[in-house]
Amino acid sequence: MSAFTATWRRMFWPRAGGGVPVGVFVAILALMVVVAILAPLIAPYDPNTQNLLGRLKAPGTEARGTYYLLGSDELGRDLLSRVIYGARYALIIGIFSVLIGAAGGLVIGLAAGLSGGWLEWALMRLIDSILALPSLILAVAFIAILGQGVDKVVVAVGLSMIGPFARTVRADVMQVRVQLFVEAATLMSIPYLKVIWRHVLPNVIFPLAVQVTIRISEAILVSSSLSFLGIGVTPPTPDWGLMIAEGRAFVSFAAWMSAMPGFALALLLIALSIVGDGIREEFDPKLRRAA
Repeated sequence: MSAFTATWRRMFWPRAGGGVPVGVFVAILALMVVVAILAPLIAPYDPNTQNLLGRLKAPGTEARGTYYLLGSDELGRDLLSRVIYGARYALIIGIFSVLIGAAGGLVIGLAAGLSGGWLEWALMRLIDSILALPSLILAVAFIAILGQGVDKVVVAVGLSMIGPFARTVRADVMQVRVQLFVEAATLMSIPYLKVIWRHVLPNVIFPLAVQVTIRISEAILVSSSLSFLGIGVTPPTPDWGLMIAEGRAFVSFAAWMSAMPGFALALLLIALSIVGDGIREEFDPKLRRAA
């Protein structure tokens, strides 16, 4: 059996302990990614088009030629279209903010792990101060400085996630730099930057990539929380957190306004978390040996 076949079976085949295989959530995640990419083609209506005669319509009802499969909001906007476009904004914010955090963490982690001395001490004390605060609190602070908007949320969430990535990279660099092949390359008078590029980075990038897949769900949750609090994405952007917040005033008689985006957000976060844990278990040698 090839390595690819064995990996496929572990990911998609139910395990001996029972439970839903990771492959089911991979399929759900892939479907949501396709929906986000093809949102203009899949969404039945424009997400921001208002129809005041179709306000607060229940799921499955129709008003003036508009059929609301998931219902409508207080301005008569189609919730299905807004949920579909919301998947696009959630994934864009989650992916790009994590990439910003990973890039910043890579630079700081490499500098701390390779330098040593006072520079390493100063950088790690900075990271410790960042990790002492929850990501949401840090994101709120950065939003207060940068302002509101999708691009500002991406930067704010990304900056708030630098700490975990920097600590992970530094730990990996500390392990790699004492390996014999790194010492041999240094003794052969190979330029230091070349040693980092050819020997250190390849052993750091893959664990960092696994962390990226795990942290995307956290970034989406933080960005949705910012929008829910009214300090993230601005209306009328179809952001799931913002849609949940807008539906709070109507929850007693139009619960679908918050329930539909809330269900989509929960499904995406669960799928990302389980797929990320599955990837980590599959490719982390320590976890594989423990299993």
